[in-house]
Parts: sequence; structure tokens; C-alpha cells
Amino acid sequence: MAGIYIHIPFCRKRCHYCDFFKSTDFSQKVRLLAGLKKELESRPSELATEEITTIYLGGGTPSVLLIDELKDLLSTINQNYQVSPEAEITLEANPDDLSQATLSAIRQVGFNRLSMGVQSFSESDLKLMNRRHGVMQAIQSVKWAKKAGFSNISIDLIYGLPNQTLEEWERNVRIAVELDVQHISAYNLTYHEGTVFYDRLKKGILKELPDELSLQQFEILIRILKKAGFEHYEISNFCKPGLYSRHNSSYWKSKKYLGVGPSAHSYDFESRRWNVSSLAKYLHGVENNETYSESEILTEQDRYNDYIITGLRTIWGISEELIQTEFSALYFSHFQKIKEKYLTSGHLSCMAEIVSLSPEGLFISDRIMGDFMVVESC
Repeated sequence: MAGIYIHIPFCRKRCHYCDFFKSTDFSQKVRLLAGLKKELESRPSELATEEITTIYLGGGTPSVLLIDELKDLLSTINQNYQVSPEAEITLEANPDDLSQATLSAIRQVGFNRLSMGVQSFSESDLKLMNRRHGVMQAIQSVKWAKKAGFSNISIDLIYGLPNQTLEEWERNVRIAVELDVQHISAYNLTYHEGTVFYDRLKKGILKELPDELSLQQFEILIRILKKAGFEHYEISNFCKPGLYSRHNSSYWKSKKYLGVGPSAHSYDFESRRWNVSSLAKYLHGVENNETYSESEILTEQDRYNDYIITGLRTIWGISEELIQTEFSALYFSHFQKIKEKYLTSGHLSCMAEIVSLSPEGLFISDRIMGDFMVVESC
């Protein structure tokens, strides 16, 4: 079982909070699509014995591509990889790129899951973030997606925005619930260096929401979604029973995946690879059969820390047996010491040798993961 991620770096405009690799210059789109196909055709040996169970087009904004361009990418994957008939195939999309006809066409070419970048159901928040769509566009897009046959729809929301009140955030969450989507990803705003929000924060134009208010918003999110029947299966992710993001879950469960396109990452248990975060350098490398990526062999410490960071975020938690069998005794000893500390404080739970965050532990998850990680070799 493995996944394929394709990075589409094009956006019609730059959102003020986003630090993902992207470009508003579409002049190289044809070259990029040819480069993506060439990379896909050159790497099947890396997944030769693996069945592809998830395909994910992210970005950027993949929904800016034409239907035939999307179809061509999926066709290239199907021609070169062993794709499961039951594969989860996700397209990230912005509401303003979507019409009833477009959504029907997206469904017909093979996508069976949508991840919509809604971010907020407040017009003022959307304007502050420099989003392209309006509230009614977002709501209508979800309704159209359902009519087009999508039964697995995810929406993204952001909390902790400047001046966002508890009442405003609760309204956001309740609208999302009323839309009856299957999955909600909600992220606390982070001020990434290089973004407009970061610059405005440093200049004093924006003020960061106090931590206690962000924490209260997180509590509101958990309370409302739990009551609405959502499973809180990862710190920032909620789904209707069983409808996890299979692609993202493969990251958290340390499954093998192939990343294609500029800035995309790959993982195969023993090493990590990342493509260059430059469209020009990526295209030059692909077109001229030159190197366009870097890689590293994972040390025992890397593998242990990766497992802690990914596993502890989820309801599937950390397997004590795996820690004991896959890592040296010193790592297991360190793990046991930290585990006992947080079991005693009530921030962890342990059932059938699976260690996971308790409801209280969710609110200090960064601290707990930091304590479990090893910064110097055991």
C-alpha cells in the first residue's frame, strides 16, 4: 500500500497566511504538466511492488487546471502504477473555481474526494486572508459537489485569526456542520515568515490572538463536532465515522508515498526525498535529466522522532511493542520514562499497549511530543 502526491504550485492570487510553495505566474503551466508526467513516468520502480491506494493533488490550487489536464495526470498514473480500483483520489479545490458542470466533470474523470479551501464563513475574514471566494460561493460549491456525486467532501477552516471572537468562530463551525460534509480540517493560524500576515504582525498592523482565546476556540470546535457525530482522529482533523483522509492518514501511519512536482516530498521507510522548491530549477532538472531533488538516509533517531511526531497526533497512537522491537533499548527506556510522567498527569492514556493523547493531552500536544523526542542520540 502506498500513495502518490502531486504538487500543483499555481494560485490565482496569494493568500496572506500561506507559506506553501506556489506561483501566480501561469506562463510555465504547460511545461510543468509535461514535467510532472515525465517525473511520474521515471519513478515507478520506487513503488514497483506497491499497490497505490491514495492519490492526492495538492498545492497551490490544483482546481485551476483544466479538466483534460487533470484527466491526463490521472491517466499517466494509471498507465505507470498499480492503482487500486478502490483508491481514494483527492483534489484540493477553491470554491471560486467550481461550478456544477466543473464538479460533474471532475467526478467523471476519476476524483472521488474533494478537499475545499473554505477557511472561513465570514466575509471579513476571507477579505483579511485575501481569499478569492465569498461565503455564498463556498456554501454553493459544497451543495453542487453533492449533486455531482461526491459523497466524501472535506473543508478546511482556520481559527485564531486576528480579532476573531468566540461567537464568530462558533458560527463558522456550526455552518460547516449544517453543510453535512464528511470531513473537517481546522488549523490554528500560524504566522509563517515570508507571508503577508507575518510582515503585518512584525509591523504591529496585526495582533496575534491570545493563546487562551485560541485554546477556547479549539475547545468549541471539539465540543460541537463531537456532538455532531464527528470522530476527532488527528489533532486538526475530524470526520464522520470511518471517513478518515486515507491519504493523510498514510503519512501519520508511516506508509510509503511518492511526492511529484516542485517541493514535493517522498518517503520509503528508510529515506526521505524532497524536490527543489523552485519551478525553474525543477523544470530544468526534469527536462535535462539532471538532479532536481535531495535525499537523506534516516537514522534510528530520525525514525524514532518521526514515529513519535506522526503517531501521537492520532487516535491510533504509539505502539509500545513497535518502540521496543524496532528501536534500541535506550530509546524504549526514554519512551517509558516520558510515558509514565504523562500517564500520571492524565495527559496520556494507554490501552492494549497503545499510547495516545487523552482529551486533556490534546491541548499540550506540542509539549508532550517534544518531551518524547530525542534531540541527541541515545
